[in-house]
Amino acid sequence: MSNSSCPIVALVGRPNVGKSTLFNRITKSRNALVDPTPGVTRDRQYERVVWNNRAMILVDTGGIDDNPEDVLVPHIRDQALAAIEEADIVLFLMDGREGLTPADYEVVDILRRAKKPVYHVINKIDGPEKELELLCPFYELGVETLWSLSADHTFGFNTLMDALSETIEASTMSQDLPDGTVKVAFFGRPNVGKSSMINRILGEDRMIVSEISGTTRDSVDTLLTHGNYSYLLIDTAGIRRKGKTTEKLEKFSILKSLGALERCDVAVILIDADEGITEQDTKVIGYALDQGRGLIILVNKWDLLEGDKKRQDEVLAEVGRQLPFIGFAPLLTVSALSGFGIKRLFPVIGSVYRQYSAQFSTSTINRLLREAVTVHAPPIYKNKRLKFYYSSQIGTCPPKFVIMSNSSKGVHFSYQRFLSNRYREGLGLDKVPIQLIFKDKSGQRV
Repeated sequence: MSNSSCPIVALVGRPNVGKSTLFNRITKSRNALVDPTPGVTRDRQYERVVWNNRAMILVDTGGIDDNPEDVLVPHIRDQALAAIEEADIVLFLMDGREGLTPADYEVVDILRRAKKPVYHVINKIDGPEKELELLCPFYELGVETLWSLSADHTFGFNTLMDALSETIEASTMSQDLPDGTVKVAFFGRPNVGKSSMINRILGEDRMIVSEISGTTRDSVDTLLTHGNYSYLLIDTAGIRRKGKTTEKLEKFSILKSLGALERCDVAVILIDADEGITEQDTKVIGYALDQGRGLIILVNKWDLLEGDKKRQDEVLAEVGRQLPFIGFAPLLTVSALSGFGIKRLFPVIGSVYRQYSAQFSTSTINRLLREAVTVHAPPIYKNKRLKFYYSSQIGTCPPKFVIMSNSSKGVHFSYQRFLSNRYREGLGLDKVPIQLIFKDKSGQRV
């Protein structure tokens, strides 16, 4: 896996210039609301995108406008300005049919000051025959390159995306890390103690630690050697509950955290022992699961429950109830303040990473499959017994296995779970997520 961050690409521009249409075109989805009414996109939409093997987090922002009749305009403007400030690359869209507006000049000026890679994209140019006529006015902006585009009809789309992927490749230089460095990112809501935890691990105040929520705006990396191993500790901005994110930069902090997930091996999720687990904690864990990362759950501030056995049991029981889908993830009770439990963290990180990156011989995996099928025969599907021919490992981080069958569609969820548990048990993968992929053997589909 690359050591580089997953860059954030922000779509910026006035309302109704086609940002959401381009967002949908790039993501091949209908996740953003597309509507001819100006100002429909009030908050950012974001999605991970891969183009030419280059990953990015694409953000659709509300428009930058000065319409005094719309009370939400200042909010949209703040959103877009925050996107410009926090993005790695900006796609600035303008409307080729409408021509230049004063707001376009203003945004170009803002973008010049931002000193970031910017693509000045003129949208709604439906083909080369319209290009010269519609582009001409925009040369007044004095920018070096203008990109012609029709987000609706794909004119210029591949050219733009290929250039964007080259910029991503050039801008995401890998960190110079020792071989075998384990990348560990710390996640959690603001004020849960992420920076304090890393300070305790480092034994020095390398991070800014503050009682004020939201001190860490961006992810901060620290390289640490512990025993014979190297670790990159990534402290991320806190992920807030929706509705509490009033400050413009806080709105963007979740994206920086998602970017950190792209480059870590193990995600350490901190939960506040005093507050217990919250819905937002489960969402953060969901993000980590979606990315297939190793997981460790830390219940921090355990010192606050010292001597209160009843409350301790309640907190652990609640975590278990809320997170039944990640029973594999180690759970530790710790205190960044007192240092309680911190010594157990590195052995657990090491154990998780070894499993996360483990490789197994094909013969071992096939023997495991044969034993599993003997213990619990596959079910009948469409009047035929399911058959599994062979299995092999096709990837690590997390471990991924393919199982060839006569009908992948006939493998019920309960039998998938049975096989998954057998693989975990037989291969010693009790602390990491694993992926089983069922495929049809050629010519054998039921």
